Amino acid sequence: MPIIEIAEVGVRGPKNDLSDVRGIRVGHHQRIDEQWLSGTTVILPPAGTVGSVDVRGGGPSTRETDALAPTTLVSSIDALCLSGGSSYGLAAADGVMALLEERRTGLRVGPEEGQVVPIVPAACLFDIVGGGAFTSRPDASFGRAALEAADEDFAQGTVGAGTGARAGGLKGGVGSASVVLENGITVAALVALNSGGNIVDPRTGELYGRRYGLGDEFDDLVTPSDEDVARAREWLSGPRARNTVLMVVATDAALSKSETCRVAMAAHDGLARAVTPVHCMTDGDVVFALATGAVELPRGAGTSVITTESSRPEQLDLIMAAGANAVTRAVVHAALHATGEKNIPSYLDVYPSARR
Repeated sequence: MPIIEIAEVGVRGPKNDLSDVRGIRVGHHQRIDEQWLSGTTVILPPAGTVGSVDVRGGGPSTRETDALAPTTLVSSIDALCLSGGSSYGLAAADGVMALLEERRTGLRVGPEEGQVVPIVPAACLFDIVGGGAFTSRPDASFGRAALEAADEDFAQGTVGAGTGARAGGLKGGVGSASVVLENGITVAALVALNSGGNIVDPRTGELYGRRYGLGDEFDDLVTPSDEDVARAREWLSGPRARNTVLMVVATDAALSKSETCRVAMAAHDGLARAVTPVHCMTDGDVVFALATGAVELPRGAGTSVITTESSRPEQLDLIMAAGANAVTRAVVHAALHATGEKNIPSYLDVYPSARR
């Protein structure tokens, strides 16, 4: 099997974000004031989208993730809810479910049309210390508002689930990236970056994920000055914040639930390229994977799992590699779009010389 290099076989999507997978919409709701620094992000996929998940962090805060296992009944999902607020923020999914029920969207469980149970897996990150007040965390109203705001155009940076996020000693946020492969399949990622590990090489000040950019994606970034690197050491050497990176990888390929699970599993490698250390005991790192089913994968002529044909396993490998790379690139975009809040500086606040 040839080595897969996404930079050689794919280009950035038109928007270079999760909405390049047709039919997916993203909505944010957040609150920033003296007592608040938190928010919620909702991903609304087209009907029939297959969903799965892979959890690697030692301290996850999740809801309905067991339902996404390949061996369980439900294969499609109605929405994903990512939120701040630690486990308290799981309440945001209640608002998403309530609004979907009003829209009669969900798993049909009774003879009447409105008798549905919306399938809304959720995960939360830890942002309730060091930003707003401890009791200021998203509830059902945040989830409802984020769903109402869902659109193909959405903001990145200090918004939604990334509002109170940190990345090591720097400000985290929401970032997204996409790629269109040679076979026409689109793969995209969205990240709510709240890592305890650093996203920056402390020796050079460069973002670890920068080198995974496609084409000229990060050509406006340069190695920061020695002065910026020296000044940044205090921000990178402080105590690690409690954390969690929430990720969504989506493709328009038609995948089974088990194949979608493999995409989620591989995507964690993309996080490991952009953050160090990663998947620690206090992390709640989670990847949700979505497959909308708009594009069929070629199956090839061979029946063996390993074949020289353009086989289904080989095509799945390409999607998995693209998803991991998209996560890495999305981490970089989260860092670049983030704005400093509550004395938490962004990457470009600390390294202003990193941008041409």
